[in-house]
Amino acid sequence: MSERSSGVTTKLTAARTRLILERPFLGALVLRLPLREAGEWCKTTATDARSIYYNHDYIAALSPKQVQFMLAHDALHCALSHFARRQHRNQHRWDVACDFAINAMLVGEGMQPPADALYLQHFAGMTAEEIYPMLDEDEAREPLDQHLYDDEYEEESEGSQAEPENSPPSQQGGQGAQRPAPLSEGERQSLDTQWQQHLAGAAQQALQAGKLDGAMARLVDHFLQPQLPWRALLARYMTASARDDYSYIRPSSRRGCGAIFPALRSNEVVVVAAIDTSGSISEEEIREFVSEVDGLKGQIRATVTLLACDQEIVGEPQTFHSWEALEVDPAWIKGGRGTRFEPVFEWLEQEDRAPDLLLYFTDAEGRFPAMPPRVPVVWLVKGRQPVPWGERIQLNG
Repeated sequence: MSERSSGVTTKLTAARTRLILERPFLGALVLRLPLREAGEWCKTTATDARSIYYNHDYIAALSPKQVQFMLAHDALHCALSHFARRQHRNQHRWDVACDFAINAMLVGEGMQPPADALYLQHFAGMTAEEIYPMLDEDEAREPLDQHLYDDEYEEESEGSQAEPENSPPSQQGGQGAQRPAPLSEGERQSLDTQWQQHLAGAAQQALQAGKLDGAMARLVDHFLQPQLPWRALLARYMTASARDDYSYIRPSSRRGCGAIFPALRSNEVVVVAAIDTSGSISEEEIREFVSEVDGLKGQIRATVTLLACDQEIVGEPQTFHSWEALEVDPAWIKGGRGTRFEPVFEWLEQEDRAPDLLLYFTDAEGRFPAMPPRVPVVWLVKGRQPVPWGERIQLNG
């Protein structure tokens, strides 16, 4: 090993050791990733969810605390399964959202970022899914590191091969490690499961050391909860409310046959969908929510009544039967004041028939009724606020 490489290797080892001692949660995650000196293709650092790659000169120019930041940054991309959560989103915009989410988290932990790190304080506590729609469609900013796990790099990396996993840093030859190939779908799923296990293990170690609290602890708790896409959860709850059953009512004697056969009888489901119009929910998000409810109501024969509410119910409730399309006039989306949830539940109490399900689309920042109603309530929540009762579905964009 050359003296030049030895100095950077020592710097990386020291940074990793400090993380283990001072921030055991992050240190345990970084230990899962071999460090590899990269070829010229890597300008800063990079990860493929298996290793951390680094540019020698870039690491040499950073302070020890900034090196710790970069190692933790790449490890969190892996631990939070950013490689498996992009779905339909634009890759570059998603990569930028992931960097904003991680950097805000690390800065909040008192870590020191390099000067070119993407950071906005108002993204603190937000996930990449929540940040993504807040970015421009033609996002021009660049992530701090390279995310090598996606298909954008497939042609460039064709024929490339990662070094053996157990090889030490800075010993991959004079040219450095080649750019690894992107993940296949099978590799993506396997690594997603592995990193959930690593995340849980690192959290347990840090808890035992008494060094996991605050925003980092809340984030770990959020990502270790079993999760499904919000549309799938919404479909599950609405379908569960559909009252399909078999009827054994005796048929008319005029029909000839005296035998009684079971017949499937389906009653129309009654759903109330309340929309928070206090100003924190955009018109685009409201239209998306209405579109999802519209698609589901046709499948399960549901009548849906839409309510708009900020401090009070705004405008007239609108009712749509299963054969009618939900169409929302933008002028109906009024409000912009503070949030109170009580008016919707007071309206429910006055109705002749209780609905089978209440959906409430909100950021959950408002005043809740003291007691839950007698009908099932599903909160579709944009943001991180908890709800006091009912089922909570996280809107992940």
